[in-house]
Amino acid sequence: MNMSSRKTLAIMLAASFASTIGGLPFNTLPILLGSMIDSLGFNAGQVGLLGAVCFAGYLVGTVVAVALIDRMNWRALTLGCAIGAAAAYWLSSWLPAAAQLPLWAMVGFCAALMTCLGMRIMGQMANKERALGMRLGIELAVVAAVLFALPPLVIAHFHYAGAAMLLAVIIVLLSLSALALPKREDVIGDTEQPHQGSLLSRFRCPPSAYLALACFFLFGAGQIGLWAFLERLGHGLALQPTELGIVFAVLKLLGGAAALVLAVVGDRLGVRLPHVLVLLVLGAGLLLLANAKGFLGYALGAWIWEVGFTWGCVYQTAAIARLDSSGRSIMLIPGAFALSSMAGPALAGQLVSQGYDTLLGLAASCAVIPVVVFTWLLARRLTGMAAGPAQVSLQP
Repeated sequence: MNMSSRKTLAIMLAASFASTIGGLPFNTLPILLGSMIDSLGFNAGQVGLLGAVCFAGYLVGTVVAVALIDRMNWRALTLGCAIGAAAAYWLSSWLPAAAQLPLWAMVGFCAALMTCLGMRIMGQMANKERALGMRLGIELAVVAAVLFALPPLVIAHFHYAGAAMLLAVIIVLLSLSALALPKREDVIGDTEQPHQGSLLSRFRCPPSAYLALACFFLFGAGQIGLWAFLERLGHGLALQPTELGIVFAVLKLLGGAAALVLAVVGDRLGVRLPHVLVLLVLGAGLLLLANAKGFLGYALGAWIWEVGFTWGCVYQTAAIARLDSSGRSIMLIPGAFALSSMAGPALAGQLVSQGYDTLLGLAASCAVIPVVVFTWLLARRLTGMAAGPAQVSLQP
């Protein structure tokens, strides 16, 4: 491995750890909110409001990221956001309920900036599928380790305060990777100068990129809606708590493994075929869930569905990066995901009363439309590249 390859790998790892900081609040949210109910006496309405405020801060963070991330020093940004999120968790561990709302908004805000930074860097790599697969694989691997440790080792003995303090420590440790991050000019190869121009110009993306973002939102809403009620689906099949625990523990590990597979495969499947493959895998998982009669069918369906969902997120993110060489639209993906996280469970909650088949149908429909649109957009892009000058390859 030559010096350039080692530098590229170091940047990718550092960006992945920055993105992991951004993913920790979202992935640990259900466990943290549940521990607040058990150990701090919060009610469901209070923790629901905390979750909403966290996502609101997350949305604000994505807007700020698009406007400012190319004007800032990435190392300072990572360290600053890590200190902000860690301090918010630390304060949250001992301050009263009245102080929790602004602290959780701060956590969401800092998390969004970190996720956007990770995507901004990975979206500029020449092999986007490999880079984004590595990012998500590392993030889910760290999350899986945290989720295994939090309930039995920390929350059981130290309650919410211990969990919040542990997350603060993990965030500070992950932030040390900022030392390997480059300055913006070391990575970005755009012919544009995105740090120049008006603030409004930072939100000017190609229409195809905005259409792709809308499809990503639709895909996320359907799958996150199912995710929100996946445990209830298993409960309806009379599965035991230990069986459900096995399903969800393996599920996160499979998600990380699926993302790392894409880090190896990269763009070898082209840019259109992977979206069809995602639909086939998701469809197989949904079909198994729809016909599940017990543990085996439910577990296989959930695990296959998780692989399809993970691959879909990676390939659609890579497609958005390809459709907008300025790198602006890829930083709007966390915002689209946050909106999906709000809209999906809300819609699913209305539909689940009609039966889980309706919910599974929603997830399937929300997977089909993006596949059609993404393959069409990417086909148009390939046709345009063949007819015109080749796009400049962006790499560190």
